[in-house]
Amino acid sequence: MQGQVTRPFVMGICGGSCSGKSSLVAALCERLEVAPARLCFDSYYRPLGHLQPAVREQENFDHPDSLDARLFAAHLDALIDGDSVAEPVYDFARHDRSEQSRKVTPAGVIVVDGILLFHWPELVSRLDWRVFVECDPATRLSRRLARDVMERGRSEASVRAQFEATVAPMHRRFVEPSAALAQRRVAGAADLDSLADELCAELSQRLAEFGAAAL
Repeated sequence: MQGQVTRPFVMGICGGSCSGKSSLVAALCERLEVAPARLCFDSYYRPLGHLQPAVREQENFDHPDSLDARLFAAHLDALIDGDSVAEPVYDFARHDRSEQSRKVTPAGVIVVDGILLFHWPELVSRLDWRVFVECDPATRLSRRLARDVMERGRSEASVRAQFEATVAPMHRRFVEPSAALAQRRVAGAADLDSLADELCAELSQRLAEFGAAAL
């Protein structure tokens, strides 16, 4: 498939914490012949270095106010305009932005993901294709325990407490309603390879209609 690039095609993947977004994005990116630019909303939590560690622990990281949506939108716009950006690297053990960053270069396809991606109308308006990943709470908690304990250096007790106190309530308040904005809903517990193949085929079709770069 060949096409004339007018501007990048932006695909947005939203869903609850540990619904399977990151795994799906990775599997999808592996299937594209031309590597997409990927921007993860999880990298844009507001820095909390000015707060005491005990205070940081009490922050509600599942509320929209915890994310720097303005910076995320600015970086997404820069990629759309053909400029590279320095995506922040967030230290989830310290609840603070690290001094490092990750260079993201522009591409014909941009894939962005995040639990609250569909919350802001100004972000939704930038997305050419919106996919929502559905997953039951028990599975999401199990996955979150495995991820946060092993990868983010947190205790099991703190992960469970946070899930009950903020993750689940904020999911019901903000994330679930945003699913109505999706053009496609998928099951986060489905076979990953089959789901990625299916979405890749649909993405190819949408790109052909959009006139974006060839897969």
